[in-house]
Amino acid sequence: MMAKIEHSIPGLLKERAEKQPDDVAYTFVDYEVDAGGYAESLTWSEVYDRVQVIAANLAKCGSPGDRAVILAPQSMEYVLAFLGAIQAGFVAVPLSMPQMRQHDERVTGAMKDSTPVAVLTTSAVVDDVKKFGHADPRQRAPKFIEVDTLDFDSPSAAAAEVSLPKTAYLQYTSGSTRRPAGVVVNHDNVLINVGQLLTDYYEAYPDGAPKDTTIVSWLPFYHDMGLIVGVFIPMMLGCPSVLMSPIAFMQRPARWMQQLASNTSTFTAAPNFAFELAVSRTRDEDLAGLDLGGVVVMINGAERVHGSTVRRFNERFAAFNLPASAMRPSFGLAEATVYVSASAGGRPPTAVRFDYEKLAVGHAERCDENGSELISCGTPRSTTVRVVDPETRVENSAGKIGEVWLHGKHVAGGYWHNPQLTEELFAGQLAEPTDGTPQGPWLRTGDLGVMFDDELFIIGRIKDLLIVDGRNHYPDDIEATVVEFTGGRVAAISIPDEASEKLVVIAELKKQIDPSMLESVKQQVTAAISMTHSVRLADFALVGPGSLPLTTSGKVRRAASVELYRSDGFRRLDVTT
Repeated sequence: MMAKIEHSIPGLLKERAEKQPDDVAYTFVDYEVDAGGYAESLTWSEVYDRVQVIAANLAKCGSPGDRAVILAPQSMEYVLAFLGAIQAGFVAVPLSMPQMRQHDERVTGAMKDSTPVAVLTTSAVVDDVKKFGHADPRQRAPKFIEVDTLDFDSPSAAAAEVSLPKTAYLQYTSGSTRRPAGVVVNHDNVLINVGQLLTDYYEAYPDGAPKDTTIVSWLPFYHDMGLIVGVFIPMMLGCPSVLMSPIAFMQRPARWMQQLASNTSTFTAAPNFAFELAVSRTRDEDLAGLDLGGVVVMINGAERVHGSTVRRFNERFAAFNLPASAMRPSFGLAEATVYVSASAGGRPPTAVRFDYEKLAVGHAERCDENGSELISCGTPRSTTVRVVDPETRVENSAGKIGEVWLHGKHVAGGYWHNPQLTEELFAGQLAEPTDGTPQGPWLRTGDLGVMFDDELFIIGRIKDLLIVDGRNHYPDDIEATVVEFTGGRVAAISIPDEASEKLVVIAELKKQIDPSMLESVKQQVTAAISMTHSVRLADFALVGPGSLPLTTSGKVRRAASVELYRSDGFRRLDVTT
């Protein structure tokens, strides 16, 4: 099935090049070349012309529908390569540059799964990237194109117009509970979901996004949120995008805040941990003379949003005029292209404390203090959401915890060459749909959620649910308690015991402390978990920063943490050898 050119990603890019040829499209700020930031900008017409050159070169490697992997550092070349692959009618496959050993298997797995005929990369890393060209010796090795060496200056005709396949790209999800899988994203998915996203995030603006909107993003382009925010939203709005690398952000989180303050009507997105880093590692002098009053939207998504983070962030930057309403806790996933729901615009996020005992038996009931603090992801408005009992497939009433199911044209087409998993997760059917609710197909997200006061609250992943002594415990809740003592990433996991399961917590200690204090930290955490969650902690392992295995989007891989723990794979700070 083919997509119509005018209703496609190439069609949208062509429209921008025709209507706004001289407007700046993307600016990439390189902090490796210059610690102060070296900015390279391209206009919409320049982007369009370069994309044509890449598409023409790619056409020599195969045919429309073939896969083209993008395996390059975060850069302007990455954006151009991704758009060039789609322009050529190839199915783009954005992947991460393997910087740690644990990522190698994912790149190899995605290469083997997608069987690319070409790999788009840069001259600086092509030798490293070629190591992944033979993921499967039974497959023909792909051709490698070094995007930065192509001749963009000589006049050339536009790439031949091709019949675009319905599929635009494969979004490989790293997955914290299962092996990576390629989500099949089509042109309509992108155009529809970005439209839904913009409608909801700008609901407090009667005329939509301000005319001087600027996108600011350091999120990796191989991640669904990084791709949509950094590449597609600018294209949809016809506004400029200021981009940098995740490494540049991690080295100096203040750079993110500086870019937000230095540009107009800014829109940005990041996971919760990034807001914590910005609080702890941005000095007043970093923002001297700058004003955050022009920040319009800050999506907080991709991992659990902590109320303490929202409060700390807003309090820290209130002195620089950051609007308390800018932070927008959100829920989404690659299987739904990216966006599902976000907190309401024009007001600060909603925080509610729920009774732990009631949550343990599947119900959300407000309590005055203590309890589990959850942050609302708002009322689903542009997308169709239901909370469903995963066993009976019946819609849950408000206040009852169940699996979040999604329906609509923003839902992707399934997993690449994986009909069994596609059928399992993308073809949900409701047993007794209520009036106005379709029977199917529904995307089963695997996320536990609840509707409370007409707003969606996400509890955690079904597969991560801990059952200890016959009671349900949500790892996110336990981890939120522990992080207040340790500061770093935390994994709450259950380990099989003779008769049941036992709770184990592995925590990265963010700051160096005197070894004599480790036992005190362990005692405080053990007591807090017992008092707050009414569960006995069987083992509490303190480890150094960077010890916990992560997905490519920075989430803790709990299943992998279980295996590491059981094989004594963690180097513990609290155990002397």
